[in-house]
Amino acid sequence: MDLPATALTRLPEPGLARELAGVAARAYGAPRAEDLLPAPGTQILLPRVYGLRPPGRAVVLGPTYAEHAHAAALAGHRVEETADISWLEAADIAVVVNPNNPDGRIVSRESLLDLAGRLERRGGLLVVDEAFMDVGPRGQSLCGDVDAGTIVVLRSFGKFFGLAGLRLGFAVASAAIVQKLDAAFGPWAVSGMALEYGLHALSDTGWQEAMRARLEAEAARLDGMLGEHGVMVDGGTSLFRHVTAGNADDIFRALGEAGILVRRFRDRPRELRFGLPGSETEWDRLATALALRETGGQK
Repeated sequence: MDLPATALTRLPEPGLARELAGVAARAYGAPRAEDLLPAPGTQILLPRVYGLRPPGRAVVLGPTYAEHAHAAALAGHRVEETADISWLEAADIAVVVNPNNPDGRIVSRESLLDLAGRLERRGGLLVVDEAFMDVGPRGQSLCGDVDAGTIVVLRSFGKFFGLAGLRLGFAVASAAIVQKLDAAFGPWAVSGMALEYGLHALSDTGWQEAMRARLEAEAARLDGMLGEHGVMVDGGTSLFRHVTAGNADDIFRALGEAGILVRRFRDRPRELRFGLPGSETEWDRLATALALRETGGQK
């Protein structure tokens, strides 16, 4: 797209941010534009969201993206991680990444609303990170349920649209919470360039549907390629695939020697996360590296 010159030569107009909030509210299913705050990436929202409650007990459903625990601790909370969702009921702030990173686990909307109701009775807050919900089961999103006032949903722009460096994300919450978060930023928090790209991309529903179909096909292709070489996918989303294998370290090392990076986890040495190859050349390189790994490096 062609950016207007004013996106770079003038301070962002407040009206443009409000317009983006309206477009994003429609795209994500939020009740109103007032329930949505554009921000320069979701990462910068984390400490502000965890500052919505006095220091207490934050419980993260894990294993998951580590920055939630880090940001909650910086906000003064005592942080725990659990694989048992029932433990979140006693938290002052409960945190769920949905779909989860890195294994793609989904917690149903019904379960999350039940949890939110239990937290509300105790004055607690539910934070749901939906960074990958653009490629997840969108009917499970909580963006339409934030009027309860005890839910904050985080939505990432850069992951699905492939523009991580643009730094754009959203908090979806009740209007009262949005106002508190907005006050912590001050004026011109989101660049004019990010506002323009956000408006264009979130309005283009045709591109979004075509990209979802393309990503699903490419994820299936990656699953097939890995499976042909004895690497079995057991989770993930259409943006990344998750593998649990006893020889995960060998796979990581062999691909690394071929210049192909996959994500491994120091505290979970049997797990790997694969991204999608970005071109036919990269697909070919991955296939060659997997084949060489099976033959011990012999062509």
